Amino acid sequence: MTYKIGYGKPPKANQFKKGKSGNPKGRPRGSLNLATDLADELGEQIIVREDSRPRRMSKQRALIKSLMAKALQGDVRASAAILALYGRLITEAPEGRDQGIDAQELQTLRRFGPRLLKAIGSNRRGAK
Repeated sequence: MTYKIGYGKPPKANQFKKGKSGNPKGRPRGSLNLATDLADELGEQIIVREDSRPRRMSKQRALIKSLMAKALQGDVRASAAILALYGRLITEAPEGRDQGIDAQELQTLRRFGPRLLKAIGSNRRGAK
């Protein structure tokens, strides 16, 4: 029986050769993707002044502390970002693992979330 040429069956001469990539100029082996680069960058240690004392912490931790400080001072966008992050972590937690939130906290977040989003929307319209 001869090889049939047609849709999804190119001629043998035009098929990829064994051991040779179909995209030779594609992403090089060992190169990192965005998620890996971001995780590495956020994991790096920096020195931050806290209570007039230098402390070493990861960039991720420093970013969260900064965002939380702004939220506690009344920054609505920072509050929304913190709550969105927290809500996303809660919903993505694997089953069987302690999620660190009880039903009352979850109910409070569900009640407060829509009001916060409404406040952000009205702030954006008023800022224009």
